[in-house]
Amino acid sequence: MIIEIKVPTPGESITEVELASWMVADGDIVEKDQEIAEIESDKATLSLLATESGKIKIEVEAGETVAVGAVACTVDTEFAGEASPAVKEVEEKSEAATEPQPTEAVSNAEMASKAYPNAKVSPLAQKKMEAHGMDVEQVINGLKRISTKEVELVKDLPTDEPKGSADVGSAFISADASREAERQKMTMLRKKLSQRLVAVKNETAMLTTFNEVDMSAVMALRKKYQSKFIDKHGVKLGFMSFFIKAASLALKHHPMVNAMIDGDEIVMPEYHDVSVAVQTPKGLMVPVIRNVETLSLDGIESSLKGLAEKARKGKIGLEEMTGGTFTVTNGGVFGSMLSTPIINPPQSAIMGMHNIVERPVAVKGKVEIRPIMYLALSYDHRIIDGKDSVGFLVKVKEMIEDPAKLLSGGFDPEQAVLGL
Repeated sequence: MIIEIKVPTPGESITEVELASWMVADGDIVEKDQEIAEIESDKATLSLLATESGKIKIEVEAGETVAVGAVACTVDTEFAGEASPAVKEVEEKSEAATEPQPTEAVSNAEMASKAYPNAKVSPLAQKKMEAHGMDVEQVINGLKRISTKEVELVKDLPTDEPKGSADVGSAFISADASREAERQKMTMLRKKLSQRLVAVKNETAMLTTFNEVDMSAVMALRKKYQSKFIDKHGVKLGFMSFFIKAASLALKHHPMVNAMIDGDEIVMPEYHDVSVAVQTPKGLMVPVIRNVETLSLDGIESSLKGLAEKARKGKIGLEEMTGGTFTVTNGGVFGSMLSTPIINPPQSAIMGMHNIVERPVAVKGKVEIRPIMYLALSYDHRIIDGKDSVGFLVKVKEMIEDPAKLLSGGFDPEQAVLGL
């Protein structure tokens, strides 16, 4: 029986996706529920699973854009349980390897170089060939036909010229120097990201305000209780959880920073769904931690760990990346000293963390060396005024420099005791 496997929908309003890559080859034998391909939309990446066991026939090439519901491949269930051609080939090679070989056998690379003595392989191409276990002969044999593209590439190549006729500018270039440039097709996720970022710059009145934070108290707290925290909660205590929790408490004091524009109205959610920027091999993703206002530091750390791992593996779902009300990004992990982060629409503000550097600061009239981090808040000035934006960062600064305020809702603990 022939079973059709169709392209699934990643979410509402999405009509087409890109078949990013196949995890199996045409003609392979697959098992039921085996991951056979990756589907990528402008919002998320999801896996395509085999609905039945059998022999696969690929209908859509990797890199193609296809409509949701189109047939990506078929599975012939009559071949279920048989060994894949690739597996058979490996078994045959392993059997051949056990047989005695002639002592004067020539390696594939040597045979290829003798068969194509004029073939010039760049260092970049050589590395790629070695990574895939290929040689020159296999590459040349793999070129099924010569198109005008190949002709254009070859026709202008310089012929052998006597010494002294070479261009003076290239006289000092090493023979091993590469002049190649690799081209990659933009993924749908990257295209959508670029469109959104340009739209933000054009459609919002974005402004950035800065402040600096003394990290001494938080660093001392982590150092003192890190091992106990790991033993009790099973996750490490990082800096992100302090800043996310402090941001949530600061949003209660300055709710407009958590607001967004919807047509002619301003929407101010009472909950804090914090998006966290995560760099992945496929680009920037911003999974969302829901209801941060109800979470403790260990709850935030557990959510961060789980979402970050899923994002980097490309297993994160659309529902985990939508609905954020505020974003936190940490360029400090890459060494950034200062930046102006771009708002993640339809949100109205994003807080940027940066690297921690020991700097001389004035403390009670004396110069001391303290670990300092620069904080940035980019915001939409259409609905967030300077009072709220600056006040928000000051409140975050106060809680990071005095972590006890995280327990008193951002207020001074002594004043909270006195009811002031």
